[in-house]
Amino acid sequence: IAATQPSTNWHLKENARDHHTSKFSSKELIVRRGQAFIVTFNGTEQPEQNLTFIAETGPEPSKLAKTQATFGISSMVSKESWSAVLQSTSSNSVSISISSPPNAVIGRYKLSVQNTSSGNSSPANLGSFVLLFNPWSSGDDVFMPNEAECEEYVLEEFGIIFAGNKNHINSFGWNFGQFQGDILNICLSMLDRSLNYRQDPGTDVSHRNDPKYLGRVLSAMVNANDDQGVLLGNWSGSYEGGKSPSSWTGSGEILQNWKKSGFKPVRYGQCWVFAAVLTTVLRCLGIPTRTITNFSSAHDADGNLRVDEYYDASGNHLDRTADSIWNFHVWNESWFSRSDLGPSYSGWQVLDATPQEESGGIYQCGPASRNAIKEGDVDLDYDCPFVFAEVNADCMYWNYDPTTGKKTLIFSKSTVIGQFISTKAVGRDDRVDVTNDYKYKEGSTNERDIFKKARKKLGLEDKFDPTAPTPQEIDQKPDLSGKFKVAGSLEVGKDLNLILVLANLQSDAKTVHVNMTAWSTVYTRKPIREIWKDSISVTLSPEEVKQFPIKIPYTEYQQQLTTDNTIQVTALCHVEGGIQVLVQRDIILDNPAIDIQVLGEAKVNKEVDVEVIFTNPIDMEVTDCVLQVEGNDLLRGILEIDIPPLKASETSSTKIKLIPFQTGSKHLLANFSCDKFADIKTFKIINVID
Repeated sequence: IAATQPSTNWHLKENARDHHTSKFSSKELIVRRGQAFIVTFNGTEQPEQNLTFIAETGPEPSKLAKTQATFGISSMVSKESWSAVLQSTSSNSVSISISSPPNAVIGRYKLSVQNTSSGNSSPANLGSFVLLFNPWSSGDDVFMPNEAECEEYVLEEFGIIFAGNKNHINSFGWNFGQFQGDILNICLSMLDRSLNYRQDPGTDVSHRNDPKYLGRVLSAMVNANDDQGVLLGNWSGSYEGGKSPSSWTGSGEILQNWKKSGFKPVRYGQCWVFAAVLTTVLRCLGIPTRTITNFSSAHDADGNLRVDEYYDASGNHLDRTADSIWNFHVWNESWFSRSDLGPSYSGWQVLDATPQEESGGIYQCGPASRNAIKEGDVDLDYDCPFVFAEVNADCMYWNYDPTTGKKTLIFSKSTVIGQFISTKAVGRDDRVDVTNDYKYKEGSTNERDIFKKARKKLGLEDKFDPTAPTPQEIDQKPDLSGKFKVAGSLEVGKDLNLILVLANLQSDAKTVHVNMTAWSTVYTRKPIREIWKDSISVTLSPEEVKQFPIKIPYTEYQQQLTTDNTIQVTALCHVEGGIQVLVQRDIILDNPAIDIQVLGEAKVNKEVDVEVIFTNPIDMEVTDCVLQVEGNDLLRGILEIDIPPLKASETSSTKIKLIPFQTGSKHLLANFSCDKFADIKTFKIINVID
C-alpha cells in the first residue's frame, strides 16, 4: 500500500544559516555539499531503523552515475557517501541529519523515504532541495580557506569591473545579483540547455560534481554561439534591435530576459557582459569567481603567439586579419583544485565566455590554470595557448599595400601585451593588480625564457614561418621617433587637442611625409568610422624635435563616436631614404558625471527619497534622455525613467522613492543615456538601518 504523503519541515532558516545560503530568497531548501542538514517529517508509524532514504537528481538517476543514492540511518556521518543520522523522534515525527559527500553532483534533488520492513510500500516523496558547491568545506574541490575571500567571491552581489585602456583605467559598478529572485533556477536551466546535456543527459548530470566540467560548459552557455546560449555578442558599433552592451548595469535583467523570451539569446553582449554573467552563474552555484581585466589584450587567432596589425600608406588601421589587440578584455577566474594536472596547478583558473575562438569545436574557453600560464606550460588543458597569448604575445606592425599585396615591417614590440591585469579588492572597491600572477616581470630573462618554452611546446621554434619578419627587419633602426601628446582635457563635448611630436634621431637632416588619420573605434580597437585626416611634409634638421598641433572639433567627431568613446589617432611617417615610423595613440574621452544624493536616512520598510542629478555640459540641447536605476534590497526590478530634453548647461534632477527591505550596506546603480552621451554610470552605497 502506498504510504500516506508525509509532511516535511526543511528547517529552512537554520539550514540556510549553517550553509551560507541565507541570501537566497527561495521557499525551497538550498544547502551545500559535504555538510549536514536537518529534516523533520511525520507520517511514519514504524521504527526508524527500517527507514531508507533515496536522494536522486537528473532525468536518469543511477547509482553507477552517482546521481542516485540510497542510505539508511547510521550512527555516524560517512565522508564517502550520503548518510543519515537520527537526531530525535516523537510519537509521529522523526528528525534526521542528512549529509552528502564533498564530491556529490550538484543540482536539484528529490528526496524520498521508504519503509523497508513492510516490503511492498512505494517510497514516499519528502520534497525537493538544491545542492550546491561548498567553498567552506575542506573536502570540496572549490574549498577556499580564507573566509573573507569566500564572502567576496561567493556571497558578494556587487562588483567593480575595470575598463578603458592602459593609459586611462576606468571602472564601473555591476550588480551580479546571484541570490535574487529566480536566478538559481535560471542557472540550473542553463545546465539543462547545454549541448552536452542535449546529447547525453545522464552522463552530463553525472559530471556536475566537477567544477572544471561545469566551468567549461557554462563558458559556452553564456554566449549564444553554438547552443542558443544567454548573450549574443556584437562588436559592430551599431546595436539596433537590442540593448547596447555598455548600457547594462547587472546580470539579473539579462538572465531574466533570456528566460522570459523562451531562452532566445539576449542582444547584445561584449566581453565584460559575458564575464559578469558567468560570475553571477558560478557564484550562484557556489564556485568562487571574479572578473579579471587585461589591458592591451592580444587576440591571437592563428596560434603563433604573434599578433599582426596592418596599416596602409595613409595611416589607416586595416581590418585585414583575425589577430587584434584589444584596449582591454575581461575574463573570469574561478577557484578550484586541478586533480587532472596536479596540486601545483590548483587555485585560480581562467574561464572566458566571450566567443573569440573555437575550442573542441565550440566557443568555450578554459579552465586554464593561471599557474600554468605563468610557467609557460601551454600544453596543459584547457586552452592555455590562447590565454598565454592574451597576456604575452609579441606584436608586429606592418605597412600593407593593397594593390601589390606587399607588406613591410614597421616595427615589433614584445612588451606591449598584457598590462595592468586588474580585479576588485576583497572587501573594498579598490583595484588590485595581478599582472605578476600571470607572468614574470616584463623584459626579465625569466619572462623571455618562459616565452621561448611556450613557443617550443607549441612547436613554433623549429618550424619555418614564412609570414614572420626576418631578423634584419626586426633589428632595423628608425631615423626618427614620434608620439602624440594630449593638450587639454579629454572629454566628450570638448574639442580634441593633440600635439604630434617628431624627433630626428640622426645627425643629418631628414625629410618626412606624414599621413595622419583619426577613426572612432570600439574597445577592441576595430575601426568603425573615419573622423579626420590630414597630411604634412616637413624637414627636420639634425636631432631637431618639432611639435605639430592637431585640433579635432567636437562637431567633427560627435556623430562618429561609438558608445565606447574611443578614438584611434595614427601618423604614418614616410622618411625619405629611411624606414617608416608609425605613431599611434588610443584615446578615451570621459563622459560628464552623474551624481546620486540620498535625501534623509534609509530605514527598512520606510520610504526614502533619492535624487539623481545630471548637468548638460555642452552648448547644444540633449534629447532622448533615459535614466535606469537598480539596486538589490532597495527596489524590485529595474526602474527606467524618461527625462525631458535638456538645454545647454541645464541641470536635471530626478527624484526616486525607495523602500529598502533589508538592512546593511546596499548599492544603488544608475545609468544615464541621451543622444550625445552614452551610458554614464555611477553607484552609491546606501547604509540601510533598522
